[in-house]
Amino acid sequence: MNSSKLKKYGTLMRAGIMNSLQFRISTFVIILGNLIYLVIIYYLWKAIYASVSTPTVNGMTFQDTMIYLVLAMTIFSTIETYLVWNMGTDIQSGKIILDILKPMKLERFLFWNLSGNFVMSFVLTFLPTAVIVYFITDGAIPLGVNLIYFLISLAFACVINFNIDLFTGSICLHTQSIWGVNIMKEVIVLLLSGATIPIAFFPKLFQTIVYFLPFQAIYNTPL
Repeated sequence: MNSSKLKKYGTLMRAGIMNSLQFRISTFVIILGNLIYLVIIYYLWKAIYASVSTPTVNGMTFQDTMIYLVLAMTIFSTIETYLVWNMGTDIQSGKIILDILKPMKLERFLFWNLSGNFVMSFVLTFLPTAVIVYFITDGAIPLGVNLIYFLISLAFACVINFNIDLFTGSICLHTQSIWGVNIMKEVIVLLLSGATIPIAFFPKLFQTIVYFLPFQAIYNTPL
């Protein structure tokens, strides 16, 4: 990759970062929504573990499950870019033509423009949450080489999630409406990736099938 391409990608990333900083209120709204979600899943899983006689279910304690789900929710906030909605709107308005005519391929333009959002969400959402979880759980998250593996797998998760969104957004070229398709995509990805329910709780046969699919690499693999 030559320096001119790196400069172009860096410019798009900076533009994405500046765009993220302009919508600070939306960030706070997302954080508030996440807190409400955390309260709900806390009492839900507390009731689940209270209904069994052992402190461990499918190899995971209540603390393990909560750490997993909290970080999964934070990863969702980090890599979610609403690309499908934006592509659907651009296709309906015809603005997508202007992006296609740019001297850079559409998928590269979108990815590097959204990479700024990934960086800002990671710094403003994921890192503070991970630090808080670490201290609240008295260091239950191990610190070591696993953090390097986590960052690498998270980077790949961003790429996989982006490509799934790009594929889903392009369907709007044929359907003219993206709402139903995107909702179905969200349900499939969040379920089969282990974001809503850890894959360890799935039946063995279902686990085997899920591990052959790309979705589990978005949340389950990094976590």
